[in-house]
Amino acid sequence: MNVCRRTRPRTFILVLLLIIMAVFCTGCPGTDGGNAPYEPDTPAPEAHDGTFTSEHGTMTFNGDGESIEVDFDEELAGLIGIPSGKQKGTYAFLSGDLPPNGSIPIRYDVAHEMEIIIGNSSAVLDMGIASEDGSTGQTGVDVVTPERIPMLFKAEKGFFHIMFTKQ
Repeated sequence: MNVCRRTRPRTFILVLLLIIMAVFCTGCPGTDGGNAPYEPDTPAPEAHDGTFTSEHGTMTFNGDGESIEVDFDEELAGLIGIPSGKQKGTYAFLSGDLPPNGSIPIRYDVAHEMEIIIGNSSAVLDMGIASEDGSTGQTGVDVVTPERIPMLFKAEKGFFHIMFTKQ
């Protein structure tokens, strides 16, 4: 009789732990049933094509995933360290720092950075959106979309972004 009293609490605890583990292992189902925001082994989105504009210039993509023509004003060009005015070059979206190899080329919907190469000049820019008050910045999955490319910058007292939108 004494043995049964000892096993009941143990059985209850074991069953409770199994239920908790089952809940954590199954996870929560997606709300839209689609590929949101990103699932491995899915086709990459089409490369950007067309012109994206902001108050500081334009970026024109020809759809090949490599070629870019930028036309940045002096302020933005100086901020990122490439020549101002209309320039042709190449670009790549990057993963962000992944030790031990650093940033690697990756599809834009999961990119944290973008590299722009104009002649001998190269710039790696954070892709992200600053909060309204500039206190925080967000990078990561689905920040870059087919319709927008936001560049995130760290300022003296927080963050700001420059949003390029497709025209």
